[in-house]
Amino acid sequence: MSVVILAFCGVFVLITSLGLLLFYRVAMVKRISLAVGPRKGNSTRPGAWQNAGSSFGAVVETLEKVVPKTQAEVSVVQQRLIRAGYRSDSALKYFYGSKVLAILLLCTGVSITGLISQSPFIFYAAAIGLGYLAPDFWLGKKISSRQSRIRLTLPDLLDLLVICVEAGLGLDQATARAAQELAATHPVIADELDIVVLEQRAGRPRSDAWRHMAERTDVAVVRNLVSMLVQSEQFGTSIAKTLRTHAETLRTQRIQTVEEMAAKTTVKLIFPLVLFIFPCLFLVTLGPAIILIMEEFHGAFLK
Repeated sequence: MSVVILAFCGVFVLITSLGLLLFYRVAMVKRISLAVGPRKGNSTRPGAWQNAGSSFGAVVETLEKVVPKTQAEVSVVQQRLIRAGYRSDSALKYFYGSKVLAILLLCTGVSITGLISQSPFIFYAAAIGLGYLAPDFWLGKKISSRQSRIRLTLPDLLDLLVICVEAGLGLDQATARAAQELAATHPVIADELDIVVLEQRAGRPRSDAWRHMAERTDVAVVRNLVSMLVQSEQFGTSIAKTLRTHAETLRTQRIQTVEEMAAKTTVKLIFPLVLFIFPCLFLVTLGPAIILIMEEFHGAFLK
């Protein structure tokens, strides 16, 4: 009988201690979440934002089915979205859904402003065309902006790779360290380097990983860098010297581009001078003379 009572007491103490441990763990997690997370007054906002985002995603997913598209067009648009930095699966749906939303907004604006009273067919056709093409123009602008950032930050990346390689790291370790160091200052090229590192860790050859980066970015200087790295790996040349030479070449090209843009300003200034400045000069210099001549002719005719 005593053995049964002792066993019962032991089980009771064990269950009680487990319950207290779980209770204190839940309480500790709540305290940590309250300390790290938002305040009590804003505790309902994240849920509201999540519900709003899910509802908006459902609306966009419904709208994107209206747009006619082929598989080849979808692949081209998805490649453009990747070049712009949007790699999620929902980016394609949001892109096509934004076309429908832009068309609806423009058609609503045409109806509200009363332009349909003049020529409804022309204005509605223009609204539909602009609404359908506006996301494409926006995406093209994002791609150009991202490519220009990669083009400008590539010499800094090469300098950092040279420092890492000369310090004794391999090219793969140097790429990972460069991506870590450039994440704060140059996030665009650091993001691309992170993908290269992940592909290499997954077992993809180094040359293929760098070629995929060149295809994703579609920047000429990145393609030249990738071909140079592949040739350096094939022929066994020094990677540090190759990277330093390429970085100096890129900086020289940047200086030449700036000088070319400065040389073009003289030609571009002709149109503002002819259209805006010269008429004002003619008015200021010739205006009083013309007024005097008119007064002289007027007095002569009156006599």
